[in-house]
Amino acid sequence: MRKILIFLLPVFQLVTCTQPSKSVKTEEKLVNVPSFNSDSAYSFTQKQVEFGPRVPNTKAHDKCAVYLSSELKRFGAEVIEQKANLTAFDGTVLKSVNIIGSFNPKAEARVLLFSHWDSRPWADNDPKPENRKKPVMAANDGASGVGVLLEMARLLGKNSSEIGVDIIFFDSEDYGKPESAGGEQSEDSWCLGTQYWAKNPHIPDYTARFGILLDMVGAPEATFCREQASEYYAGNIVSKVWSQAKSLGFGQYFRDEKGGTITDDHIYVNKIIGIPSIDIIHYDPNSRSGFGTYWHTTHDTMENVDKNTLNAVGTTLMHVVYNEK
Repeated sequence: MRKILIFLLPVFQLVTCTQPSKSVKTEEKLVNVPSFNSDSAYSFTQKQVEFGPRVPNTKAHDKCAVYLSSELKRFGAEVIEQKANLTAFDGTVLKSVNIIGSFNPKAEARVLLFSHWDSRPWADNDPKPENRKKPVMAANDGASGVGVLLEMARLLGKNSSEIGVDIIFFDSEDYGKPESAGGEQSEDSWCLGTQYWAKNPHIPDYTARFGILLDMVGAPEATFCREQASEYYAGNIVSKVWSQAKSLGFGQYFRDEKGGTITDDHIYVNKIIGIPSIDIIHYDPNSRSGFGTYWHTTHDTMENVDKNTLNAVGTTLMHVVYNEK
């Protein structure tokens, strides 16, 4: 992701997290929510990184696509590989594939969960000029969100939810135009796979109650603010997720504070296909970019992924999904 308009957030102190319960009482009945396994999510994240940078048109990218698709199939999802040749800002044709896994596919009521799985081709934010043409390993910026969703897919395959759930891994998200390329910047040079899917959904007239994007959800002691485009398009969904996180003891991750406005995959899901969608994205007040000092550098590696953060995000979303009627 490319982002950022300004985050308006004070620096805050983190507090100790309490352990979440495994069930939540609704007005009607006690809902049993499968326990999210952060070790498993971490392993799914690490496996992607082991392929190397997943830059479109590379062998690592091709191998990771096979892995992601086969894992969703192994967990019982109906899988569609949406392949497309997408043109980057510089004219490069990117052989892209959006990987879509559907659970409880016959259910009319659906929820959409998504993340990008590709890596940025250039570490253009790296402090060392000699590294800025190297690809990004994308452990947090990409792999962490996919890792959480793969663990959710594993659990959904064993424990059906009342509603249908569609998990999409979007491709060619991070091939946006770098500032060093000069000329006018274009937000639409990012999120190419998402834009393509939103204009060409895998099912005609596809819709969902809401969508949730996971972007950079693995950093140690990460903080997630109420991103303002999410508030504009789907403020009720932001409140739903943040309230659920707080009730589970994850309030120090999901801060009930105003964030900035970010150009990310959820923008196109909102604007093009009209599914109200939000972005769960890490904000780091101590970095110049707001996304962590390792963002779009050669240092976005596994030391920037923490099991406690994966657990906070994954457990929260499991409760959101399984309490949806």
